[in-house]
Order: sequence, then structure tokens, then C-alpha cells
Amino acid sequence: MVGRMTSADRREQLIRVARTLFAERGVDAVSVEEIAAAANVSKPIVYQHFGSKDGLYAVIVDRETQRLQTAIRDALSTPGARYRERIERGALALLDYIDECPEGFRIISRDSTSGSFASILSDITIQSEELIREGFEHHDFDPKLAGPMGQALVGLVAMAGTSWLETRQPPKDVLAAQLVNLAWNGLANLEHEPKLISR
Repeated sequence: MVGRMTSADRREQLIRVARTLFAERGVDAVSVEEIAAAANVSKPIVYQHFGSKDGLYAVIVDRETQRLQTAIRDALSTPGARYRERIERGALALLDYIDECPEGFRIISRDSTSGSFASILSDITIQSEELIREGFEHHDFDPKLAGPMGQALVGLVAMAGTSWLETRQPPKDVLAAQLVNLAWNGLANLEHEPKLISR
């Protein structure tokens, strides 16, 4: 005879079930009744553990946000890594998360109510700005340009990753290498005073 689930096990089961449903259809399209039915429990069990659907959703978003933020923070702050390697590690950290946690990524990148993905991108942008500013100062570029360049770099990887989630092509390492190729060689070959050829 199989024993009853512990409270902790039941909580984790509800999180897994809800994460799948939220990823498939979005938080607004999923009801507590559906979550309870998919977990084979009654609605009061969901309320007992999380208080509401929003409470359950907040737990899932918080977990996914922390996981992605930690992975990217660790990647960008690798001791002894050179600039290009840190950019590469950051790109791979995001693509690894998308690859390993597609449900979590769909939730935090799609559901604007949480603001979580925008917050994560903002944190990554700040770290990227600092990285780029160091290089700009070393090569006599205006350090004020580090902000927009950091946003461009993060946007490049984030948008490519969002598209890659659906196709998984090209292979992850190839995509990461090409994104870093574009970013690095673009940064490495910056002109000090570029001109608009259309003006």
C-alpha cells in the first residue's frame, strides 16, 4: 500500500502541476479547479498550501526567477575569466536555463503580470554595463555608452533565446557561439566616431 503524501511532497506536487499548466496556457487561463483536478486533490488542498492561485503562481515565479538570476550572476562573475569568456558564460547561462527549464522560462518571460523577466533582464544589464564599461575605459571609449551597449547585449541574447525555445535550432552551443561572435566582434571593432551613412 502506498502511503499518503507528506505536506511537503504535496506542496511540491502542486507546484509541478501548476507550473506545467501555467506554462502551457498562461496564469489567467488556468483555474484552481483545474490545478486541483490535475493533482487529484480537492480545491481546499490548494488553498491550504498557497492561499490562492496567485499565491501558488508567486511561489513558482520566485523559484524560477531566483534560479535564473543565480545562474547568470555566477556566470558573469566567474573569477579570472576574461571579458569574452564572461559574455560567453552569461549567454550560455541563459540558454542553459531555457533548455533545462522551458516551462519556467515560458512563465517568467510571457506573463507580464509578474514583471519577473524584465527585472531579471534589468539585473543582467547592470552587470553587463559594468563589464562593458571596464573595457570601454581601457580602450578610451565614452563610458556613458556602456549603458545602451549593455542593454543591446542582453536584448540580443534574450530575444534570440526566446525564439530558440520553440525550435531548438541551431544547437545551443552553436547559437551561443554565434551570439558571442556577433557581440564580441561588434564590440571589438567599434569605431571611435561612427557616422550615419544615410545622413
